[in-house]
Amino acid sequence: MNYLAFIDWQPHVEAFQIASYSVRWYALFWAVGLIAAYYIVKNLYKHEGISLDKFDPLFLYCFFGILIGARLGHCLFYEPEYYLGSTNGVIEMFLPVKIQSDGSWQYHGYAGLASHGGALGCFIAMFIYSRRNAVRFSVVLDNVCIATPFTACCIRLGNLMNSEIIGSQTDVPWAFLFHTNESMVGGAVVPRHPAQLYEALAYFIIFIVLLIVYWRLKNYKIRSGVGTCLYFGLCLMLIFTFRFFVEFIKKEQVDFEKGMALDMGQLLSIPFIIAGIYFTVRGIRLFRKYRNDHESYFKAYGES
Repeated sequence: MNYLAFIDWQPHVEAFQIASYSVRWYALFWAVGLIAAYYIVKNLYKHEGISLDKFDPLFLYCFFGILIGARLGHCLFYEPEYYLGSTNGVIEMFLPVKIQSDGSWQYHGYAGLASHGGALGCFIAMFIYSRRNAVRFSVVLDNVCIATPFTACCIRLGNLMNSEIIGSQTDVPWAFLFHTNESMVGGAVVPRHPAQLYEALAYFIIFIVLLIVYWRLKNYKIRSGVGTCLYFGLCLMLIFTFRFFVEFIKKEQVDFEKGMALDMGQLLSIPFIIAGIYFTVRGIRLFRKYRNDHESYFKAYGES
């Protein structure tokens, strides 16, 4: 096999350094994704006429919901025997440190975040936010889920820069050579699918699709503020359906997935897909009802 025909992927994990503190690409992409989502949802609140005073707390609710949920999701779904098997493991589950055998510790960051856990954590955080700020939960879901695919795209680009969540072996011309222990077979680097890049591109396309749907429905005033959960349903259905199928060309993340017909990512995606289909169908029905009522009103009163 001619390895010169493939993309040799060896980026620096650090984007830049300030004094002795280095900023990694992964953290930078997370930040870009969250900041972009902040401004996207803020503009949606403006379009819906929702007070920005109610918007301000939403970012913090979502940030901590995603972070806590993603961390707990990884620990409990993928490595429960390690994190629940000792006191040190429980501590490392919540704190970004690695405890050494001599009892000392060093800053390690959160090495492991699961998107399914992040989604669950975000839903719980949004529910709490909606109750405390008197904003309909369905409206919050629709607004946030329009911005979510863009953030997901950024996170997967961060994974690409970290050379993690890699694909299975392949000889396609665009295969990547990831220089990590995880990617090697028999001590040699082998070409693999850039699964992170596939997901990033898919999520960006889904983001564009949601924006197009949002603006096409504006003539009927069926924006996220109506609370149909249409955008929530589309987001879940499209993202997790793609996630389900892309898992077939991913390398297993943990040993217990070897030999499984469906891996953990696929099993966790199924409930999200079912929920997405339900809310999409429900949203379409509500849209049609609202559209018919809207058009009947125009015909009756001669407004345009």
